[in-house]
Amino acid sequence: MSQSITETTETLTAADGFKLQGFRARPAGAVRGGLIILQEIFGLTDQLKGVVRSYAQDGYDTICPCVYDRIAPGTVVPFSEAERGRDMAYNLTMDKVILDVAAAAACVANPHGVSVLGFCWGGGVIVRAAADIELRGAIAFYGTRLPGYLDCKPKCPLLFHFGKTDPNATPEIMDQVHKAFPAAETYTYDAGHAFANEVRPAYVESAATLARSRTLDFLAKVHAA
Repeated sequence: MSQSITETTETLTAADGFKLQGFRARPAGAVRGGLIILQEIFGLTDQLKGVVRSYAQDGYDTICPCVYDRIAPGTVVPFSEAERGRDMAYNLTMDKVILDVAAAAACVANPHGVSVLGFCWGGGVIVRAAADIELRGAIAFYGTRLPGYLDCKPKCPLLFHFGKTDPNATPEIMDQVHKAFPAAETYTYDAGHAFANEVRPAYVESAATLARSRTLDFLAKVHAA
């Protein structure tokens, strides 16, 4: 049964002093753990706010840091402007992104620990975050640029969701990920990129539902202690 939640906009302060915003939703009842949501290339969209709310309803103190605040505060890119979104995301400085993710982790820290979940661009960043930040788990939905993160040394369990027809995660890339992180849980779905985003044409309900169920099982496991 889903819980009632409280929504707030948080001001996060990164270790270098930079201040950014974060959209947070907290369950009214017992908290199972903290959860950071990392964006696609479009910023903090209404759809992503819905994702934050949904995991809060399942018991996680959930936050999405506005990482675009570093370069263009408050920016939300329309889904029709993917090229603009890619340019913005790929021009972020990863060391600064990790500082912002760490600030988000501190915001939702609790005795059950914190995990990170990322989509698209954020699905690649979770690997770096798992190596640099103390986390319980890290989850990637159709992560992009994953070959650039294969040298990272994650310190927590990983979960990867891939679409079989996603051009950003070819069979060759999936094989590289498996070889780099053999202990990770990995699932593939009859779907393409962005299959879990219900407001985009690529949405595949059956794949999204199964991936979310597996994600909740993973979170329950890593936050059990």
